[in-house]
Amino acid sequence: MIPQQHRPPTRVYVKVNSDFDSTGAVTPKAIIWSDGRIFKIDSVRDFRPASTLGESRRGDCYTVLIRGEERQLFFERTSALFGSRLGRWWVEQPG
Repeated sequence: MIPQQHRPPTRVYVKVNSDFDSTGAVTPKAIIWSDGRIFKIDSVRDFRPASTLGESRRGDCYTVLIRGEERQLFFERTSALFGSRLGRWWVEQPG
């Protein structure tokens, strides 16, 4: 049997519906895939800065519960050069 090569996960950018409260805190509510599928986020279990983004990019990692399973949802912040663009959301898809 030939062993399969391990491929690193792929970054997939997604649309996310989220709420901003009066303090500016962001709570993701649903993930929308490019094919239109919507996955409601049941709860946010954890939030932390995501230094794993590398390449000098700042971001955050949300551990969310979707259909009883924990998933990681990342927010990649853009630089101030892009005006009204605050950043973009992504998830890891197995390689």
